[in-house]
Amino acid sequence: MTRTSIHIDDSTHELAQGANEAHLRHRIERAVRRGGGFVDLVVVGNRRVAALFTPHSNAVFTTVEVNFDARDDGDETTPFLAGPDYDTVL
Repeated sequence: MTRTSIHIDDSTHELAQGANEAHLRHRIERAVRRGGGFVDLVVVGNRRVAALFTPHSNAVFTTVEVNFDARDDGDETTPFLAGPDYDTVL
């Protein structure tokens, strides 16, 4: 499974498995062209993050291969804590 991360200025967010990177890029570009705006991201743990993008924001996408995690389906109604020390559904 490929995990995509987005690095926004000084913060990093790992996107939920199956996130549509092309669609997210389009929404970011649209917000920047309009002078700035919030763009919602669903990140690992099925949590929603609203990130503010402006013409001065720096965003970089990276990818890495990871093991599949069935819990990480992008469903914000079933959040969980992700990482080696967490496996409990909230």
